[in-house]
Amino acid sequence: MSARFNLMKENSEAYATLGKLDTLGRESSIPKKLQELIKIYASSLNHCAFCIDMHTKEALENGESIQRVVGVNAWREAPFYSDQERVVLELVEEVTFIHQHGVSDAVYSELEKHYDEKQIGELYLLIATINAYNRLGIMSQLQPKEDK
Repeated sequence: MSARFNLMKENSEAYATLGKLDTLGRESSIPKKLQELIKIYASSLNHCAFCIDMHTKEALENGESIQRVVGVNAWREAPFYSDQERVVLELVEEVTFIHQHGVSDAVYSELEKHYDEKQIGELYLLIATINAYNRLGIMSQLQPKEDK
């Protein structure tokens, strides 16, 4: 599979705008390790190999454990995620598959136990942004380069 159009090249202004959203998310109060787990999990749900590769590497560089990175796809069965992280991973699913039923009252209520409104907004921004990147990556057929 070869890459299709390159949004950065063909419409750099649009890509830069998305980059500004990404910067807001990265500079949020959400811990970096959790930000990367959000990005890995959403990218896995969306089947975006390019983003999975990129964010796995970034998570490891930020000190995340291999066990937690690899286990994120089975977070419900894995014992090494906190209640705060679990509700965020549930939110990632609900936002990524928003067409199924939106964000449930149960998940939102659980979020409110762990995060204030500003942080919930930051989580929404992080999840929406990685979903946008995933869709652009998949449409563009971006592929990760094999590590040597």
